[in-house]
Amino acid sequence: MPRGEAFCYSQLVDILHRYGVSIDRVAEVLDRADLFVDDRVPAFQHWLDGKLAELAPGIAADVHDWVRTLHHGGPRSLPRKMGTTRRYVRAVHPVLVDWSARYAHLREVTVADVAAVIEALQGHRRRQAVTGLRSLMRHCKKTGTIFANPAARLRDRSNRDDPVILPLSPNEIDDATQAATTPAARLTLALAAVHAARPDAIRKLRLDDVDLGNRQLTIATVTRPMDQLTYRLLLDWLTYRRDRWPHTANPHLIINKQTANTTRPVSDNALTGPFRRRAATLEALRVDRQLDEALTHGPDPLHLAAVFGLDETTAIRYSAAARNLLHSAHHDTVG
Repeated sequence: MPRGEAFCYSQLVDILHRYGVSIDRVAEVLDRADLFVDDRVPAFQHWLDGKLAELAPGIAADVHDWVRTLHHGGPRSLPRKMGTTRRYVRAVHPVLVDWSARYAHLREVTVADVAAVIEALQGHRRRQAVTGLRSLMRHCKKTGTIFANPAARLRDRSNRDDPVILPLSPNEIDDATQAATTPAARLTLALAAVHAARPDAIRKLRLDDVDLGNRQLTIATVTRPMDQLTYRLLLDWLTYRRDRWPHTANPHLIINKQTANTTRPVSDNALTGPFRRRAATLEALRVDRQLDEALTHGPDPLHLAAVFGLDETTAIRYSAAARNLLHSAHHDTVG
């Protein structure tokens, strides 16, 4: 069908917003009928354009080509996740803005310039900058836009110790509890704080993963017994879900008005939104639960791995953190 006879996404926004109808669902139906043209600018591209606009044109061209390779992959490289690509760009962007005030192209950057940048940074920012600059310069050398790689011998010699894991305070946990004001948010809170489920695992939970009869719950292939709190919150949510969307075919446990007419999981933003900017985020609650298990049952990596399905390295790290906390508590008591 000719392009002029199809609907553009921008047209749907103007029409459907007034009626509270799901734009994505209508777009999906029109697309199947070859009546849809997606004229949206991807959010990532819009964000990247803003970053590139602050750079010298020659540097921006190299960065754009580097980001495209990161995002889509190349002949000898696999595509990176969107979040990874964003982190790389954020890490090097302040450096590139500074260089853009002095240089027109990255081939003008020297080893001394790179060393000066790294020496001025510390900790996490330093590690991210080293990783990003090495990746960018290696790409430019491979594509021939620079003659020599000024970051070739760049190494991160900062302290790479894992951050100290500390338990959340009662006030922080209470703050997160008060933020859970809907049946879905309360269930999400329990899954993170009681079962140490990652946000992504909660999003992907399906109805088949819930066994109410045997009071069991399967999270990321690990089947766990269901405590009374989780059982009650599950019943509350399933009752609400059935009353709100009685005819939905979505197989995921947690759904919302955007996904009820599809088979997709809810977005990460929709799931974590109620707990954003809280001291106890879903991720912090998950970490606190695993640490609490190690403190309560002893710092045994095998026990943690069996209960939460952790890999060996992560289980050892939590056990070490618990052992340090128990040792400190004992030392304070004796002292």
